[in-house]
Parts: sequence; structure tokens; C-alpha cells
Amino acid sequence: MNGVGKSPSPFGEGRGGASAWAVDAACSGNPGQMEYQGIDLATGEQVFHFGPVFGTNNIGEFLAIVHALALMEQRGITDKIIYSDSFTAMTWVHKKHCKTKLERNPKTEKVLDLVRRAEQWLRVHPVRVPIIQWETKLWGEIPADFGRKK
Repeated sequence: MNGVGKSPSPFGEGRGGASAWAVDAACSGNPGQMEYQGIDLATGEQVFHFGPVFGTNNIGEFLAIVHALALMEQRGITDKIIYSDSFTAMTWVHKKHCKTKLERNPKTEKVLDLVRRAEQWLRVHPVRVPIIQWETKLWGEIPADFGRKK
């Protein structure tokens, strides 16, 4: 997670901007149908998308960060930042544990299996890129937002 001081701006100052991905999740209900995505801030292009699957928004935010980390490692990317607007998900990634209270049942089996796999991935792979809190009050909605807020 980000250490002391101001977050690098996603608009080109510091290590943000062209060298960053933004991740976000959306969920219809809580729990409900959840999906997440990652957007390259330099191009605006979708880097990845997953879902929908039955889950929660916080789980989606957690999985989005881990998905971005895994994809960056797979592609050998070490010079980017990941922005997330979810302090909860960033904390879970830092602790390598998704502290969800979602009950395991046939509807949640798939997403909880993904959570288990993500936690395992975090335990055996070092985080090689910064994960920075998106400053919504300063910068507006995160570019990976699905635009469904009422």
C-alpha cells in the first residue's frame, strides 16, 4: 500500500498517468451479480474484465487488484502503479487474506474458490508494483468505474 505522503497523480505527475492501471468492481445487490475490470490510464483501454459472478463488491475489488498483479507479473510489467478506490481491498491484499463474511453455498462457491486461489497467489508471489488509493474527491471517479451509481 501507499506509504507516507501524497499519492502520485494519475494525470502524469509522479509515477501515475501513463504508467498506471485502474481497477474497480460493480455489484448489483450485496451480495449479487459482481464483475470487475482493469483500465490502462494511458490508453483508456480495458486490460481485463471478469464476471459477472455472484459475490460482493469488496470481493470484486480484491480480485481486481490480484488479477492486475498476476497479469503484470505474467507480462513482466514492473514499472506501473495499480490504482484502487477500495481501502478494504487494498488492506486485504496487503494482509494476503480476503476477510469476507460471505457464506459458502452453491451460489457463492465459484467466487469463494477464486478468493482462495487469489490468497494462495498472494502468498507465493511478491507484490512488485505499488498499489495506490485512488483519490476520488480530488480526481473524480476512478476510470475503471462501471458508471452505475445512482
